[in-house]
Amino acid sequence: MDIEFTSEHKAFRAEIREWLERKAPKERLPSLDTAEGFELHRSWEAVLAKDKWGNVNWPAEYGGRGLDLTHWLIFEEEYYRADAPLRVSQNGIFLLAPTIMEYGTDAQKARFLPPMASGEEIWAQAWSEPGAGSDMAAIRTKAIKDGDHYVVSGQKTWSSRAVFADWCFALVRTEPGSERHRGLSKLLVPLDSPGLTRRPIAQLDGETGFAELFFDEVRVPVENLLGPEHGGWGVAMATAGFERGLLLRSPARFQEAAARLVRLYREHKDRLSSGVGEQVLQAWMNAERFCAATYQLIARVQAGASVNSEASANKIFWSEMDRHLHRTAMTIMGAKAELESGLDAIDNGRWLDGYLFSLAGPIYAGTNEIQRNILAERVLGLPRK
Repeated sequence: MDIEFTSEHKAFRAEIREWLERKAPKERLPSLDTAEGFELHRSWEAVLAKDKWGNVNWPAEYGGRGLDLTHWLIFEEEYYRADAPLRVSQNGIFLLAPTIMEYGTDAQKARFLPPMASGEEIWAQAWSEPGAGSDMAAIRTKAIKDGDHYVVSGQKTWSSRAVFADWCFALVRTEPGSERHRGLSKLLVPLDSPGLTRRPIAQLDGETGFAELFFDEVRVPVENLLGPEHGGWGVAMATAGFERGLLLRSPARFQEAAARLVRLYREHKDRLSSGVGEQVLQAWMNAERFCAATYQLIARVQAGASVNSEASANKIFWSEMDRHLHRTAMTIMGAKAELESGLDAIDNGRWLDGYLFSLAGPIYAGTNEIQRNILAERVLGLPRK
């Protein structure tokens, strides 16, 4: 598959590359899962937004450049090439924003998209519950309408970015007595609401990338309902499609990691077996394969197609590719892989951080077991047990 770029694409690439060379931080920011790092990453979002680089495929009136997804892929390639900071607002800009653009009212678009683009408001995802993780249809958090408000009671867990974020998008049960995917609604909730308590959850590295959320009769205005009342399952599935499919994990993220892996291998290959080299080559080919498949999918989307089962297939592929890539890096480094600092540490523990995060890939955004079930039933037509 040959990917050809127009002269306009090439000019766009040169423009963003030059801007990133001038503006991107020269040193890596502290982890966004710390209070200091979170605010520094928020400030970086404001820098991106000022020159309309944060969301190039958004409409101009909401802080974007009105460009297509091919331009977004080019932007991502240059962004990762420059080793620019991770996007602390990814839950908002990559997941919630396209959902608002599809289901939101004009008032909701005007209210929520501009401060999301600027980093003024950072969003957390509030879907999973202690008894509803992979099985999201088992959600029990309830929201009872009381005049012009919903009164929300229940608990969410594994809410990403919720420790320091400003808002969350929550899936709740608005129809009393409903079961499974029926009777659910999607609400936009300020995280400083009276009656809402946040409890940080420590990750493997001790940082707080997640939180438990406890709703004790939290009042949420009716105008914060996104999409139809009791029709939140379809809205949530649209968001999940963005998460699993095109937007959350661009190919550039893995291509840059694969390039770093090749460099790591070349530095240590004299003491490694030939089998390790084969694993490095496989990791590099996986990243290139994913890139080609994504460009092909985007060409279809821009021609009018929709992302359906491809979202599940993509999610399985990129999550297992990431885990394989980082496991290979750990093999190359041997015992030194566990060092985060000191003279013998390699790349200041960056590979270790990436490896620990990759272990969660087959779980978040819908477990890979669930994604395989979706493909088996909806693509292959296999029967349920």
